[in-house]
Amino acid sequence: MPGLIGKKIGMTSVYSAEGKNIPCTVIEAGPCVVTQVKKNDTDGYEAVQLAYGEKKEKHTPKAMQGHFKKAKITPKRKLVEFKGFEDKNLGDAITVDLFEEGEWVDVVGTSKGKGFQGVVKRHGFRGVGDATHGQHNRLRAPGSLGAGSTPSKVMKGMKMAGRTGGDRVMQQNLQVIKVYSDKNLIVVKGSVPGAKGSFVLIEK
Repeated sequence: MPGLIGKKIGMTSVYSAEGKNIPCTVIEAGPCVVTQVKKNDTDGYEAVQLAYGEKKEKHTPKAMQGHFKKAKITPKRKLVEFKGFEDKNLGDAITVDLFEEGEWVDVVGTSKGKGFQGVVKRHGFRGVGDATHGQHNRLRAPGSLGAGSTPSKVMKGMKMAGRTGGDRVMQQNLQVIKVYSDKNLIVVKGSVPGAKGSFVLIEK
């Protein structure tokens, strides 16, 4: 599906016509530049590669410098392929005008990394409840992990403590509340995965 690369600015809230306070996320969407057009006869599929965010030339590998010069643009930080675009050429700019107020979009981002966490925070376990019968240190414990005789091991996929966050997450069906073309901003209803300043993909 067509879309844009953007950057999460932060959260705010707006009032609806009925006076309801709606939590929203502000995203800087584009402008993105077409750096490559992939076609069936040469690449086996059709897609458009978009680039977003400025990058210094000294921090760009030589191969990528040539890739950007072919499109006659300066080096960019983020490259992503999108399908669904038609009649796009190298160097074309795609702006936030791609979206309209009231339509629904999907936003992809990388969730905040939380490091090594226990089962209560990672999986929502409640522990053993009341600290009775000498259960002074079991309030946040995972409980039993499996039978001792059979299968005599912990089965794969068991919900246990471990690294949490830092995963690719898609938030689906977010409504576009407002589009600010002059500032390249889009305001969507609800929350978007990732920290402030992180890259996100907005797909129609």
